[in-house]
Amino acid sequence: GKVVKARMYFAKSKQLSMLRSVCSHIANLFEGVQKKFEYRLRLVYAHFPINANIVNGGKTVEIRNFIGEKIVRTVHMLPGVTCEKSATTKDELVVTGTDIELTGRSSALIHQSCLVKDKDIRKFLDGIYVS
Repeated sequence: GKVVKARMYFAKSKQLSMLRSVCSHIANLFEGVQKKFEYRLRLVYAHFPINANIVNGGKTVEIRNFIGEKIVRTVHMLPGVTCEKSATTKDELVVTGTDIELTGRSSALIHQSCLVKDKDIRKFLDGIYVS
């Protein structure tokens, strides 16, 4: 088979760490193409049930009724990332993609869209969390 080699002669420790980072990026790219990366997000609520609708073929997520608010939050997935509702588990979103960084950033965008503002976050634990 084909082999990717990365070498650096007479390198300092920072340069070697950068080389290792590049190697792990390449390994993640190969693994993502073969298996696909997957993040599972759970919709957590105490009283008002959060409604998440996947539109545009899994490219956009609409979040409604977060803490009873009337505003509709829309989150657009980054390129190459799709989102769907879990078939087995209730209140679960599955974000999949080949690039681990774009998949992680997309799930972080969904999480950050449902942060509780101006309330005690120890009491108001509603939100969408990566499980």
